[in-house]
Amino acid sequence: MRQPSNVRSIVPLLALFAFVACAPDQEPAEAPGAADDLTPAPSFEADANWPQPYPDHWIIGPGTGIHVDSRDHVWVLHRPERISEEEIEAAQDPSIEGCCEPAPPLIEIDPDGNVVQAWGSVEPAEDWPLMPHGVFVDHNDYVWVATSIHHQVMKYTRDGEHLMTIGEFDRAGHNNDTELLGGSADIHVDPETNELFVADGYQNARVIVFDAETGEYLRHWGAYGEVPDDEIGRTPRQGDDPPASVFSLVHGVGGSNDGLIYVGDRTGSRVQVFERDGTFVQERVLRPGAGAAFDVAFSSDPDQEFLYVADGAEHQIWVLRRDDLEILDTFGSEGTEFGQFGRPHNMATDSHGNIYVAEADPGRRFQKFTFQGELTP
Repeated sequence: MRQPSNVRSIVPLLALFAFVACAPDQEPAEAPGAADDLTPAPSFEADANWPQPYPDHWIIGPGTGIHVDSRDHVWVLHRPERISEEEIEAAQDPSIEGCCEPAPPLIEIDPDGNVVQAWGSVEPAEDWPLMPHGVFVDHNDYVWVATSIHHQVMKYTRDGEHLMTIGEFDRAGHNNDTELLGGSADIHVDPETNELFVADGYQNARVIVFDAETGEYLRHWGAYGEVPDDEIGRTPRQGDDPPASVFSLVHGVGGSNDGLIYVGDRTGSRVQVFERDGTFVQERVLRPGAGAAFDVAFSSDPDQEFLYVADGAEHQIWVLRRDDLEILDTFGSEGTEFGQFGRPHNMATDSHGNIYVAEADPGRRFQKFTFQGELTP
């Protein structure tokens, strides 16, 4: 297991002239750095001391979810089912007393990097979504966990008591099904409306909304706010093709303070923005090719001036100006050192502006990037 270090590595902020595509009725945007009025991008420093060493020499599988709650506690989700036999065998070093076992799938970590609690099952269970994918702690302190492979979203108390399940184990619904899910990847609960937004995207191509108290279906929509069509095939973005009329892989969903819903279309390499009712607002295609929009997160100033987007194919984080989705910068690169990424899969921010990233490559980690500067009042 990785031990903490006193060395902190600076994450370079890279200038990038990226291809940018817009929705059909938009004018093409200027390349980053070309406009005179671009807001200076925030900068971050990788924190080699977060998290602290895990108890019992835990082995961590691929990171598939991360969320920061109202206490600035970080909830990290991984897949112990994907820990290889080689990793387990390598950990069984007789010189390490008490070594070793897979960590529980869901771990709560305090701001200092210490484990508070951990729960979840590594075996099939009616009250746990096997192969979890996406975690969210809502304004009422309920914990939500999704599974993309088995088509469910489950609701828990903070200490792990199972309260509700949406969807059925191993039963996938079509794009306009109001009861069954089809590859639920991520979740967001709106604190004003108490509505649950699900990125239902591995088999379906939609956002679907439920009442977070009762689980009652409310509405759903596809790309550009249209009714999703099962007859239209989904393909990853190829080269500099124009934006597709349907989502390619709805992988990330988040809500801003002003009530907008941001959707990361992973293999469509774009972010689309909607009002709560599904009305389309705007979109930004980030670059040619697939994989540029795994997840979204927001800066922590009151206006949430910046939008962050995880690029799991190029192993970097995009920094956008939120109001017009103008690309400002990127940071990060592929590698195994601190500040480098192995497929950044999900992101979250705390109240101090720091970014937390879950990486999905085997043997990877959860990382913290400390915000350098002062939050705008």
